[in-house]
Amino acid sequence: MSGLDPIGGALVDLDGTVYRGESLIPGADRGIRALRDRGVPVLFLSNNSLKSRAAYADKLTGMGLPAEPADILNSTVISVEYLLREHPRDEIYVIGESHLEGELEAAGLSLTDDSAAVDVVLVSMDRSLDYETLSTALDSIDEETTILATNPDTTCPVEGGEIPDAGTNVAALEAATGRDLDRVLGKPSSITVEAAADRLGVDASQCLMIGDRLETDVRMGVQSGMQTALVLSGVTDRRDLDGSTIQPDVVLESLSDLESVL
Repeated sequence: MSGLDPIGGALVDLDGTVYRGESLIPGADRGIRALRDRGVPVLFLSNNSLKSRAAYADKLTGMGLPAEPADILNSTVISVEYLLREHPRDEIYVIGESHLEGELEAAGLSLTDDSAAVDVVLVSMDRSLDYETLSTALDSIDEETTILATNPDTTCPVEGGEIPDAGTNVAALEAATGRDLDRVLGKPSSITVEAAADRLGVDASQCLMIGDRLETDVRMGVQSGMQTALVLSGVTDRRDLDGSTIQPDVVLESLSDLESVL
């Protein structure tokens, strides 16, 4: 297997790359250790919006991968930062779970359920999504409304399979409204690239992106000039890879094989 060029930082996806649900993917700790032993700074980069950075850090530490909240960047943090910058005074309707809503409110952003007052609809993963929520979103949207998504993933890998993610909710809303999404905030957006590179203190071109999704992880890496490593421990298999125009620099069965290409 051909190796990678020297790197100045690593962006590592979580779901399907480091763990599935509550189970560490075998050897993932070995792959992270190989990066850290070489002095490569690691940022865990997730499109999952369900937990805080502290909760993800605790989860990783409990799996034998010591991590601090500063080592985590997820779509919730990216969404908060973007909305504070671009829509600080707008009224926001959220399709998402309580953690996301709490983070937005804690940052001083204004959330509303009044469809007549909505300026921005933010779509995310919502495991309790119901008809009323979609109906309110539909009533809220006109040609002036900004529609954003925390992430485009249609599914999230868990123990035993996959569950619907934000992209499924986006598809439902687009079908109902006839409107396309205005912007994705998480991977593979340039917003995420800039936020991640800034935290690592290196240019994106010096980074390695490691993940299990071609459409988000690898696409983002390729578009931003990163080196890319696809792991087959999550949602992508070799058939998907063979049929895609998005191609990584290296393909690994799992993070356990990472040391062989560093």
